Amino acid sequence: MKRRQFISLVGLGAAAACTGTGKSEENKAQAKSEIKTGPISGHFFPALPYAYNALEPHIDAATMELHYDKHHRGYFKKFSAAIDGSVLETTSMPAIFSEVSKHGDAVRNNGGGYYNHMLFWENMNPDGGEPSAKLLSHLIKSFKSFDAFRDAFSKAAKTQFGSGWAWLILDSERKLKVVATPNQDNPLMDIAEVKGIPLLTIDVWEHAYYLNYQNKRGDYISAFWNVVNWHVVNKRFEKALKGEWIG
Repeated sequence: MKRRQFISLVGLGAAAACTGTGKSEENKAQAKSEIKTGPISGHFFPALPYAYNALEPHIDAATMELHYDKHHRGYFKKFSAAIDGSVLETTSMPAIFSEVSKHGDAVRNNGGGYYNHMLFWENMNPDGGEPSAKLLSHLIKSFKSFDAFRDAFSKAAKTQFGSGWAWLILDSERKLKVVATPNQDNPLMDIAEVKGIPLLTIDVWEHAYYLNYQNKRGDYISAFWNVVNWHVVNKRFEKALKGEWIG
């Protein structure tokens, strides 16, 4: 698949990225309000798709609230300010990322922080199911076994120096790969060393785990596997195989 076609196919935008199902009652009103009142046409700050304590004991409520309401919201506000009055207000996030090197650090850092967190919240759930037969088959083909994939993903997350993210992606040749990115970069960005459609991600910035795990990043990564939302990852994989993007 040509690069231009690949960028076009994944550029369906962030508006569908984190609406999700299974929101707690306490989050439903927030979701309705925030989706309608987002300050930018085409970009909005989504409601968390579950209660702050939904992922305990693996991710504690205090960390979730701080991470979502302070860090994620802060990225969204700064991203909003960075693109205010420009054509980027109505440009999809993947399309922005495909030329992010042209848009400056404020868009790269804050746009990445805004978007990456939407994917992160959605690919966690207290009852996440299992990989589909098709996804499992592809994981085994790419990594020899599911355990080997899990080890590769965990290693990428553990060894990412400083702040950043680990990802499972489908690249333009329809191959599954595990990669890591620094800071708020992601595999959709034109500056990414390895590009592809994100299927699963974990945030390894210290604010994602430090209240509960202190400096034990490895313990946090191990706990993450208990809350992976395979229903969403399976859905992303099916869409990605067709060259389509879903959040």
